[in-house]
Amino acid sequence: MALSLARPHRVDVTIASASLLGGLALWALGLHAQTDRPLDADWALIPLAVLAGMSLLRRTAPQFALSVATLALIADQFTYGNLASIMMFTDIVYAAVLYGTPAAARRIPVTTGLITVALTIGFLAWFQDPQAILIGALAGLISFAPATTGVLVRNHREAADAARLRAEQTALLAEMDRVQAVTAERARMARELHDMVANHLSAIAIHSTAALSLDNPQTSKDALGVIRENSVEGLAEMRRLIGILRSDSGDLEPAAAPTLDGLGSLIAGARTNGLDVTLDDARAPEAPKLPAPVEMAAYRIVQESLTNALKHASPGPVTVALVQEPRALRIQVTSPYDDPAGPRAPGSGAGLVGMRERTELLGGTFESGPESTHDGKAWTVSAALPVDPADEGAKE
Repeated sequence: MALSLARPHRVDVTIASASLLGGLALWALGLHAQTDRPLDADWALIPLAVLAGMSLLRRTAPQFALSVATLALIADQFTYGNLASIMMFTDIVYAAVLYGTPAAARRIPVTTGLITVALTIGFLAWFQDPQAILIGALAGLISFAPATTGVLVRNHREAADAARLRAEQTALLAEMDRVQAVTAERARMARELHDMVANHLSAIAIHSTAALSLDNPQTSKDALGVIRENSVEGLAEMRRLIGILRSDSGDLEPAAAPTLDGLGSLIAGARTNGLDVTLDDARAPEAPKLPAPVEMAAYRIVQESLTNALKHASPGPVTVALVQEPRALRIQVTSPYDDPAGPRAPGSGAGLVGMRERTELLGGTFESGPESTHDGKAWTVSAALPVDPADEGAKE
């Protein structure tokens, strides 16, 4: 048994001091716990002092304190005794269960219970008098009762600590979920903002550059018309998005999500901006309605592909192909890849990242890059979006 050299807790110092002073007061008044013992009253001061010293160790070395206190209490039975010694022993038993090791907390109540039963049976057999049961009851009060009380308090504290730990873990998980939700929402808002506004801003940049670089009044006038149209549409899109985000806007109704039915208008706008776009929609008219997240993702992928073609593609035809398969919707947008001679708008690659994120959120596959065709090099964007709910990896 290792003896801890830690400094006694101040509560233990208070308990030991008060018990020792109380025991000395009882001894000075001649109040003893028993009589007719081999040693007189003065000898009771030795167990009293030893038990007071063990009270100092009730928290830092509970098992050692209980062992020494047990020997001191046995020695006290040969003296006139002291009520303070008995009270200190019961407190040391209680502390040994409460502050001791888990093994000691299980062993001490069983041991004290067996001692109580053994003393009761032994004295009953010795004295042949039912009053001997009172000796066993007294032994139970000073040993078994504080041990069981310590078990109850220890179990209550462990349950409280476990509940506190669960609460802290729950709070931590809730905070992690909140951070993840905020991050996901910010990413979604960034994708929506980019997809809604980038097309209009790219058209403005392209046509303004053309108007500045070409000394042709009619070309400049046409470019200014396109710039104005895209500016108005871009501002409307921004106003709608800001209205959704602002809590005091009064716009509590959700905005209609774009679908593939709006591809006609999207293609027409791209042609207005100067792209030669062809839509090849191979979906069967009787095909079932696609899930809303799939339709929105497909629309945004086509929209961003056209925006990239407007900013980066060479002059030439741009093809948008849609194929409805039993378990997936396939989208392919092809545009010329050679460097154009005319002005181009700067790009950061955020569009490709957004398209890939949209596809992966639905559990689909996405590829983009240059490839060789019979007409030369082309930039191809390909996406496969699952349409079976069982195949969806996530929701938009």
